[in-house]
Amino acid sequence: MKKIVRKITNWEAWPFKLIYAPLVPVWLLYMIRSGSVWFFTPSNPKITFGGMDGEPKKEMYDLLPPGSFPTTFNVLPSDDFEEVMREINKREIPFPLIVKPEMGGQGILFRKIDTKEELKHYHDLVPVEYIVQRMVHYPMEVSVFYIRHPLEKKGRITGFLHKIPLHLVGDGKLTLEQLIALHPKASKRVEELKNKHKANWDKVIQANEKYVLSYAANHNRGAHFVDLKEHIDEQLLAVFDELSHAVNDFFYGRYDIMCESIESLKQGKDFTILEYNGCGAEPNHFYDTGYTLIGAYREILKHWKALYQISKYNAKQGVKPWPFMKGIRFREETKELYRIMKKADVKIG
Repeated sequence: MKKIVRKITNWEAWPFKLIYAPLVPVWLLYMIRSGSVWFFTPSNPKITFGGMDGEPKKEMYDLLPPGSFPTTFNVLPSDDFEEVMREINKREIPFPLIVKPEMGGQGILFRKIDTKEELKHYHDLVPVEYIVQRMVHYPMEVSVFYIRHPLEKKGRITGFLHKIPLHLVGDGKLTLEQLIALHPKASKRVEELKNKHKANWDKVIQANEKYVLSYAANHNRGAHFVDLKEHIDEQLLAVFDELSHAVNDFFYGRYDIMCESIESLKQGKDFTILEYNGCGAEPNHFYDTGYTLIGAYREILKHWKALYQISKYNAKQGVKPWPFMKGIRFREETKELYRIMKKADVKIG
């Protein structure tokens, strides 16, 4: 009975669709008021679908200022593996490195690759275009939610988080399997984690050894979030105003960043942009940070209102929402792509 009550009251662990279900009427109202199902697509005019879903990562990287993101290149599944290795050497990307799908999210097909053999395994099984990226070794990963109305020069930062990837610490006695069983978040993902860490499943993790279970610092991959809202100030905002003006026509979304420290980020140095997400970005600062469900709904609705206002303004400037059937076809293609990627994610391990 206690477990049932805990599941019901722990709203952060609810399925995404269940959390958002009560807010659907508000989204429908924005559709009606705008006269378009895809009213949000003008929000970020230079990003496919406004960045709601299925936007290519290369498209976003190409908009960023040079040097503001890690060394990155794209690979097709059909590319010769030795040619991929030559490109890695040419760009001086050392192992370990990061791979992730060109179109995707939720940590699907995201991997830290330690060796050439691991990369070959990934390349042989991945069914979609993917990215090879230099691994960043700054100690902090943060996310910054940024909103700016097109009429304004200054935006606002509505969320600032320290994202800590899912990990555990060994005690020199228990195996990885046993430690996962005791972990409050990892214990809910046993099957997925066993598939990815089967080589170490029965290994005793040494005392005080930090063992990373997922390098994708997403809520749905078990990451822990620490609220940094007290560090939001004019200095931090100035960094992201400059970035967003440089991207050109980026008005609504979330930056995911690795940095040396909060202070260095505020000074505009010692940081790199892993990626940024457009209007499909969730204002994820209500997870793990003490929000009630009602408080989370207030945050979501506040962001949706801003999204609607930005999209409405851009539409009046000539950036029209996508036609209905174009959006339908794109959504169907994206759903099929996710289905293929999820299947491959399990197969790759």
